[in-house]
Amino acid sequence: MQKFAEFLQTIDNHIGGSQWFVYLLLGTGLFFTIYLKFPQIRYFKYAIQIVRGKFDRSGDKGDTSHFQALTTALSGTVGTGNIAGVALAIHLGGPAALFWMLITAFLGMTTKFVEVTLSHKYRETASDGSIAGGPMYYMKNRLRLPWLAAIFAVATIFSSFGTGSLPQINSISNAMFSTFGMNKVLTGAILALLLGFVIIGGIKRISKVTASLVPIMALVYFLGAITVILYNYENIIPSLISIVSDVFTGTAAAGGFLGAGFAFAFNRGVNRGLFSNEAGQGSAPIAHAAARAHEPVSEGLVALLEPFIDTIIICMLTGLTLLASGVWKEKHQNQFQQTDMMILQESLSDRNDADVETLYHYLRDNNTDMVFNGEMMVQDGNIVTDLTVLHARSVAEEVLVYENKQLFTGSIPVVNGRISGMPAIKLEGKSLLHSAPLTNEAFTRSWFGPWGRYIVTIGLLLFAFSTAISWSYYGDRAVTYLWGVKYIVYYRILYVLGFFLASFADTTIIWIFSGITIAFMTIPNLLGILSLSKEVKYEINSFWNEWFLTFPDERKNKKKSF
Repeated sequence: MQKFAEFLQTIDNHIGGSQWFVYLLLGTGLFFTIYLKFPQIRYFKYAIQIVRGKFDRSGDKGDTSHFQALTTALSGTVGTGNIAGVALAIHLGGPAALFWMLITAFLGMTTKFVEVTLSHKYRETASDGSIAGGPMYYMKNRLRLPWLAAIFAVATIFSSFGTGSLPQINSISNAMFSTFGMNKVLTGAILALLLGFVIIGGIKRISKVTASLVPIMALVYFLGAITVILYNYENIIPSLISIVSDVFTGTAAAGGFLGAGFAFAFNRGVNRGLFSNEAGQGSAPIAHAAARAHEPVSEGLVALLEPFIDTIIICMLTGLTLLASGVWKEKHQNQFQQTDMMILQESLSDRNDADVETLYHYLRDNNTDMVFNGEMMVQDGNIVTDLTVLHARSVAEEVLVYENKQLFTGSIPVVNGRISGMPAIKLEGKSLLHSAPLTNEAFTRSWFGPWGRYIVTIGLLLFAFSTAISWSYYGDRAVTYLWGVKYIVYYRILYVLGFFLASFADTTIIWIFSGITIAFMTIPNLLGILSLSKEVKYEINSFWNEWFLTFPDERKNKKKSF
């Protein structure tokens, strides 16, 4: 399993985790923002009006309303990225990573507007009468590149697992276990059955469920986060300052946090921002293609709201709870995951400036000369060999070694810093936390006390489950495109099975796989929409001509707004 994780990490380092992918993503958003003259600002109020039904016509073709399409797409984006993803970004890159998440969202508002507009324009009606759309249809019908459309559709199927199925249930099961002690297999089994029941009903049942879940879960989480922030009110201003002050310098070591440079914070912030709002990934256009609308741009404007709600509001709230509560740089008791652990060959301390510098460079450069090889001696659960255990990018403290829940005595072979050939060995101790457990801890730093965990767990349950529901629809539209509607049932079976198995799989592997699938899906979509930039501008001009013919009283404000 460890070798598989390292293999996936190598792929991710060259694709999703690479600088060129980050530049492509941000560059596309920046280009369209300037080319279309900041539509995320100028068109914002019109987007809200369209969601409320102002531009609807009785004969508009589609399976869902604007609001249902928005909530379906939001349920696909508002998920673990908002709770676990933000925590992971700050854990890896410090407060500056949150800044880059917000920048990604601001530029992503335009990217999503463009990709949804194009995908809605070239949607089709499937053989069963349902609407089928997404980037693969503009790639096939407009770009005349069926091979690129096929690549995107295959990437969408993989990403439905990497984004919608595996990380969602993995985060849910971890949160349920840490909060209620609920067995992960049992959590996976129950939710897999519920998932299967919902997705069998197709987009109409999915849209009804998500239209109910999304507003409720957003309100509950919003109120809980505000409570944590207000409880730690004295840290609000310092937290906001830390987000901006470290943007171009990186974050220095603080508490158990060993520091992060500019490049790492930038990369992780953008990467997690994409996972959160999916702008440019090409997923949301699949949901919006089903919306009843006669003008593609009108649905693009609806989609423009998604990154704002998902990242600028919800992710910012999560980030402030983590920073204001201070938990992001504190060590907490936990059981170590093997893929998140590394054993170094000398004893180092994060209370010694020279050692912190050494550890920072190790994490930055992955210096293999520092890793331990040999026998690690343990007496009554205590490590007696002179070495350092790193877990979650921090120096682990008060470490105890167990075998089958009993304190271990003996020697443990370590190869290249990893425990080898003894799967029953488990290590526990104090280290930094990341992902959902870190957000869980932050919500206890309020008037709720330990009860704050329940808000995160319930919020995560609703967020992540609704994301899994929406992504099943994205995957089955890709299957429809490639092989037809008759194969959807086989895809849904595999989707539910993968959902169950991921409930007790290794978290680190799940997140690495997720990053790879996101990149494979995003790259062809970004290249496609960039090649159709002129067509997007033409469609926008056409839309506003119709808008002002429909609402002539607003024409007098046209010059001011446009």
